[in-house]
Amino acid sequence: MTFTDLHPLADTERAGAAAAGETGRLPEWDLSDLYPSIDSAEVREDLVSIAADCAAFEEAYKGKLGDIAAGQNGGAALAAIVAAYEAIDERLGRIFSYAGLVYAGDTTDPVRGKFYGDVQDKLTAATSHLLFFQLELNNIDEALMESALADPALAHYRPWIEDVRKERPHQLEDRLEQLFHEKSVTSRGAFNRLFDETMAALSVTVGGETMTLEQALNKLQDSSEAVRKEAATALAGVFGENLRTFTLITNTLAKDKEISDRWRSFEDVADSRHLANRVEREVVDAMVSAVQDAYPRLSHRYYAMKAKWLGKDQLEYWDRNAPLPDADDRIIPWTEARDQVLTAYGSFSPDMAALAERFFENGWIDAPPRPGKAPGAFAHPTVPSVHPYVLVNYQGRTRDVMTLAHELGHGVHQLLAAPNGALMAPTPLTLAETASVFGEMLTFQNLLASAPTPERRRTMLAAKVEDMLNTVVRQIAFYTFERRVHLERRDGELTSDRIGEIWLDVQRESLGPAIRLADGYETYWTYIPHFIHSPFYVYAYAFGDCLVNSLYAVYENAESGFQDRYFDMLRAGGTKHHSELLAPFGLDARDPSFWQKGLGVIERMIDELEQEKG
Repeated sequence: MTFTDLHPLADTERAGAAAAGETGRLPEWDLSDLYPSIDSAEVREDLVSIAADCAAFEEAYKGKLGDIAAGQNGGAALAAIVAAYEAIDERLGRIFSYAGLVYAGDTTDPVRGKFYGDVQDKLTAATSHLLFFQLELNNIDEALMESALADPALAHYRPWIEDVRKERPHQLEDRLEQLFHEKSVTSRGAFNRLFDETMAALSVTVGGETMTLEQALNKLQDSSEAVRKEAATALAGVFGENLRTFTLITNTLAKDKEISDRWRSFEDVADSRHLANRVEREVVDAMVSAVQDAYPRLSHRYYAMKAKWLGKDQLEYWDRNAPLPDADDRIIPWTEARDQVLTAYGSFSPDMAALAERFFENGWIDAPPRPGKAPGAFAHPTVPSVHPYVLVNYQGRTRDVMTLAHELGHGVHQLLAAPNGALMAPTPLTLAETASVFGEMLTFQNLLASAPTPERRRTMLAAKVEDMLNTVVRQIAFYTFERRVHLERRDGELTSDRIGEIWLDVQRESLGPAIRLADGYETYWTYIPHFIHSPFYVYAYAFGDCLVNSLYAVYENAESGFQDRYFDMLRAGGTKHHSELLAPFGLDARDPSFWQKGLGVIERMIDELEQEKG
């Protein structure tokens, strides 16, 4: 029950500012498919009934699961209990999704904030009655569980049960689990909310205009170097003014995670994320090593080329995402963006385009940037009985179109996986980015093929390379930054200066000597929400991008049947391991050459740019 995609960098660095009205009318989502309003009778009644049903579930089954599994028709009886648990989970997801989406629409509104906080408190109290369930499932003897799973009804839930049982080495005694659960509201949850509300309340003045953080970040892609520099300086100033708060949040959450990891016997700071992602540590380590080894061939080389194109010996950090001199800086109306994405999706599969079109037709997208709205973009699956919702901050640039394509990829994936049910529809993060990045690639290739001139094609290719560097190189640098912060936090609190030093170290390593990191840039770690909401999430973007690069190469060379295999992969949701899902395409993430294939796609694009632009 968390937002699938907040895209801290690949979206907040992808938009350009649009003058009011140039994008045309932008849609706002209609959340009534979840609930009529925050003060509706349906919300009040569901909060009461959910609390009662959670308590009744505990009363009926706590302390009894082992005996039920061992009894006559134990598999069928256990399956009925899992189904009842899933039904409660669906209802919990529905109301929590609604509260989260309402809050994301304006995190500065005290009424929405109170509603979100109250719902969170009540659901935390209600779900404390459910904590026993997975713990008791894990206490059932392996042989007895296998015997119960022979029943077809329980075998349906085998993927979920096997995932739950992977948590066995890290689960605590029931009362400790309940304490961790209830305290999360006033510990991790409270500091997450403090971060969100602090970020939403920030305002930045550029060119005499006061604007939101999102709008100021977009100025870093302005065609005027003076505007980019002013925006970068203003952002550094605002980040610096709030540095004590962000440092406190970071130190507190890192310590909170260290306490949890220690009690749960996780060895490495990222092991809990790997377990949640159902990916082996050695697979992630191999990917990180491959990307870091490729820094000189990718980011270092590209940014040196870009500096030359812009007539500089070295880029300032505010020039990193600057448009090239011949870039297309027109504002793309919303209707055109819609058509571009749907056309690209349709060229791959009419069924894929039809699924994406539902988001436009049914009010499932919230597009306008506005004060208080959550920055960046995400697709939230809500629950299988309803449908996903997409949030973007659309400002009319080509990269905004790519963001829309990305989030709709998530949405299509979530629709296809929904029939697996509330327990097995969610996809591990390492594969959750597959459909989104693939959707981007389809849209990019479609736009590239229709480029009116060779110059426009080169500019589009350069923009794609920059997006891929942001998705692969930057996200691995972010992962490296997080690792260093969390490891050093074990020895005591980190000062703002020390966190800034770590940030600059990893940025210099990943970006290379062609970019000068001027004073002020040491504060730019503060605005990345994934560091706060989902520690170590960021490597999933690199995983997804490299995977899709390899997958797209298979698609280009496939004679037939690729679309069917692709849809089967998305429909699987969380029912299969990444190795099972990639096998039909002849891909294996455990093979070191897999990562080289994905990175090679980026390298070949840079080769082409180097040959054409000189």
